Amino acid sequence: MEVEKPGHKEMLSYGFGFFGVILVWTLVGTFLTFYYTDVAGISAGVVGTLMLVARLFDGVTDIGMGALVDRTKTRHGKARPWVMWMGIPLGVSTILLFSVPDLSSSGKIVYAYTTYILLILVYTMISIPYKTLLGLMTQDPNGRSMLNIYTGIFTMLSTLIITTLAQPVASAIGGKMGWSVVAGISALAIIIASFIAFASTKERVTSAVRVNNYVPLKTGLTSLISNKYWLIITLYCVIAYTLNALLSGAGLYYATYILGNTGYFSLIGLVLFFPTMVGFFIMPKLLGKFGKRNLALAVSIIGIFGSLVKLIDPASLPLFLTGTIVQGFGLIPIIMFLYAMINDTAEYGEWKFGVRTEGLVNSAASFGMKVGAGLGGALIGWLLMFGGYVGGAEQQTELATTMILALGIYLPLLLSILQTVLMWMYKLDKHYPQILADLQLRRLKADKK
Repeated sequence: MEVEKPGHKEMLSYGFGFFGVILVWTLVGTFLTFYYTDVAGISAGVVGTLMLVARLFDGVTDIGMGALVDRTKTRHGKARPWVMWMGIPLGVSTILLFSVPDLSSSGKIVYAYTTYILLILVYTMISIPYKTLLGLMTQDPNGRSMLNIYTGIFTMLSTLIITTLAQPVASAIGGKMGWSVVAGISALAIIIASFIAFASTKERVTSAVRVNNYVPLKTGLTSLISNKYWLIITLYCVIAYTLNALLSGAGLYYATYILGNTGYFSLIGLVLFFPTMVGFFIMPKLLGKFGKRNLALAVSIIGIFGSLVKLIDPASLPLFLTGTIVQGFGLIPIIMFLYAMINDTAEYGEWKFGVRTEGLVNSAASFGMKVGAGLGGALIGWLLMFGGYVGGAEQQTELATTMILALGIYLPLLLSILQTVLMWMYKLDKHYPQILADLQLRRLKADKK
């Protein structure tokens, strides 16, 4: 059966909207820990705890937001309106986050907790609907994959802009003001991107059983935790985003104290995403032949060897850059396939249990992402504290240096292996065509009644 899917212009607009969402995610995930410890003067241990506590709280709110999206009914749909409503609040909260005032130690901690929790609440209120929107624009598997690739292009672009330019721009301006300016520029981009995405996209997908569009929260959660493929992909999110947080968030410390030059971080950030840039040109041609899961599994296996290359000589810049490129293959599924795979589990849940909950599927998977990002940030703060790290110091203790090595090499190696095992367990792709055909048959029967 024919499944309606968006055109390239609509896909482009959707992808551009993701540009703004990822700007915040990358800015916070890559630089907030460093900003707190080395610019705002908050201790690493406090920052580590803040990262985990706030992200766990954020994950709980994800579930509530997913349920709210499933219950939203407007003439613009149930996900698109949130993209428009939350653009400006997200921009404002981003500026506040990177504007810690000169207060006492306790005052800075209170400000950090308040503004960080505010940001993640607003971020949840735009990111969950945005991810849900992908599943509502089409049920066509190739259409979803292409949508994910469009988002991947803009994810790549926004990530490269932040990782390569944020630190040099902030340093050129100097001090706290430099980071406030970077946050302000990001805020403007967020607002523009969210309004373009709202104005240029369309929701097309409805439940196969139209009389049962309302799903009680308890029923939705029960079907969710019984959905084996959702459980696998959510655990994958935890592992993959912990790995991503370590590779990005700990990279600045590694460049400064192991490689000896903070300026190397921009180069590290650039080469980390080189495989993904190449992937944009070849993955669309390979999708139809091999499928999302098989491609994701293959590049995940390659990514394991990145840490092994770095282990040859951890202080060698050429070897570190080479290992980083290899590790970059493991990030391809996050950027190019993950959101499409998450939304595919919504079809499996509807087929298996008779209820469709795109909002809950995306919000609960997002919970895994938030937990992973929070755990990665917490590990950075806690291990640095354990090693006796002193923010801004020219020299660190031997134990602190060992902890930076663990964050940059040993933990990523373990996480890369776990990520690969989980992707091997995810085998929904081969069942999806039959699932989609069955759902379309149910929809036709429902329309005749």
